[in-house]
Amino acid sequence: MTVRPIRPDDVPAVVGLVRELAEYERALHEVRLTEEQLTACLFGDSPALFGHVADVDGEVVGVALWFLNFSTWRGTHGVYLEDLYVQPQHRGSGLGKELLRTLAAVCVERGYSRLEWSVLDWNTPSIEFYRAVGAVPMDGWTVFRLTDDALSRFASVEGTTGPLASPS
Repeated sequence: MTVRPIRPDDVPAVVGLVRELAEYERALHEVRLTEEQLTACLFGDSPALFGHVADVDGEVVGVALWFLNFSTWRGTHGVYLEDLYVQPQHRGSGLGKELLRTLAAVCVERGYSRLEWSVLDWNTPSIEFYRAVGAVPMDGWTVFRLTDDALSRFASVEGTTGPLASPS
């Protein structure tokens, strides 16, 4: 078993793993990712997405997809882990821990001040795993998101004084 940076020939397997993760998170209907999109994001002229895969005997069985964020308080970049997934039959083998450890090493090597991610409240096995490696929940913080129609509506409203307020 090895953890290594993602390669272009891994993209089909990674898209499959993203779909498996979404199914596990009960949100498969939300996945729109295509191989072409992922290839462009990872390997285009100015990549803004990065990734590592867990490889067992030539088969990609796990993935960590991440991007850079920035802490104005710390004055450094950090890594935001968008997806961490290992197929169920390979869990408990250390692959998830090695994927996460690899990202921690990227942070340390590059002088980034933090590695962070979100986890669903009901995902107890993952929460226990994250706590076991020393991660702490960010109590008191709530994730907000604008997508789809709400994003388009808000983007098109000019001169608002509040969320979707009518112009005076």
